[in-house]
Amino acid sequence: MTVEIRPAVPAEYDAVGELTVEAYSHDGFVRGEYAMTLRAAADRAAKAELWVAADASGLLGTVTYCPVGSVYREIGRDDEGEFRMLGVAGRARGLGIGTALTEHCISRTRELGQRRIVMSSAVYMTTAHRIYERLGFVRLPERDWSPIPGVDLYAFALDL
Repeated sequence: MTVEIRPAVPAEYDAVGELTVEAYSHDGFVRGEYAMTLRAAADRAAKAELWVAADASGLLGTVTYCPVGSVYREIGRDDEGEFRMLGVAGRARGLGIGTALTEHCISRTRELGQRRIVMSSAVYMTTAHRIYERLGFVRLPERDWSPIPGVDLYAFALDL
C-alpha cells in the first residue's frame, strides 16, 4: 500500500470532515458544537494546514497542522508547532496512518524551524497516546486543560 500525505483539496473537504467526525465518534468524543468544528474542513484549510493521508482507495486519515497565527492553535507557543484533529478512517486503523500523519507534523515543525511540537489529546484516547509516546512525545501536565466541563485533555510535547 502506497500512502501519500498531501494537502487536502477542496473537493475532499466534505469527506475529510466526515472522516474526522467518524474517527472521533469512535472514541465517543463528539459532543454538540465540536461535531461542527470537526466537520469544518474548509475552514481548517483556510485558517490552518489541512493534510490528508490517501492511497488509491481514497482518504485514510487527516490532521490539522496549526502554524503560529492560526486560530486553531490551542496550547502552542510562538516557537512551537502544533497539530490537532488527527483522525484515521475505521478501515485504515492499525495500518500506521496515525503514525505517518504525526511524523508529517513533526517534519513540518522542523521545516518551520521551531524547537518543539505540541498537541492535546483526550485522556481516554490511549491508542493515540501510545503512538505519541512511541515517537518520543512526553506529557506536559502543566498544559493539561479542559475545553468544556467533562472533557479533559492531556498535553504532549516533542523537543526537536
